[in-house]
Amino acid sequence: QVQLVESGGGSVQAGGSLRLSCGGSTYTYNGYCMAWFRQAPGKEREGVAAVCTGSGTTAYADSVKGRFTVYPNNAKNTLYLQMNNLKPEDTAMYYCAAQRYYSAFGLLAQARYGYWGQGTQVTVSS
Repeated sequence: QVQLVESGGGSVQAGGSLRLSCGGSTYTYNGYCMAWFRQAPGKEREGVAAVCTGSGTTAYADSVKGRFTVYPNNAKNTLYLQMNNLKPEDTAMYYCAAQRYYSAFGLLAQARYGYWGQGTQVTVSS
């Protein structure tokens, strides 16, 4: 059973930074694709960033390119999302997701992932 636990959320002002962490089971980072999704009140969940640990393939939503960076630390069994230059529209619950690698396509598709964390809240004020 893959278990994912997010942390690092909080409240920041626009222009600030946060780093989210996703801790997982030991084997999660060997041959898996990992992703961050977010869901704002009244909106659908959307893919933000993803990385496949074997190939190093990454994917980012257009809205976060150049501001967010996703990267794993396999030694610590942790996935990170570094978020810089945060905007009020980044306010949402952020979720970590994982699935064993089978393709490098569709990394930001919610249906691809079978394992999910409980989420961590990010609030950006103007």
